Amino acid sequence: MRYIREHRKVFYTNLLTSGKLQSYLSEVETQAQELFDRLMKQRAEREGITEKLKADNQMEWIGRMNALRSAVTETVNAEVIFV
Repeated sequence: MRYIREHRKVFYTNLLTSGKLQSYLSEVETQAQELFDRLMKQRAEREGITEKLKADNQMEWIGRMNALRSAVTETVNAEVIFV
């Protein structure tokens, strides 16, 4: 909401005055979460971040998952949130 309020003022005002702001934000949240979950799973598999790695070396698994989470968050922001 903050992004559209600050960067897409007319769009924000139109959503707000038409009563569609909450449904729009809910839809964007749903899309973002679905994309995030799908990308996390796909990229973790591709990069070999597995449950075996988690069991064998938790610190490496945590580091790699944190890096992956950051990269996926940037992708989701660019493709869903900041459009």
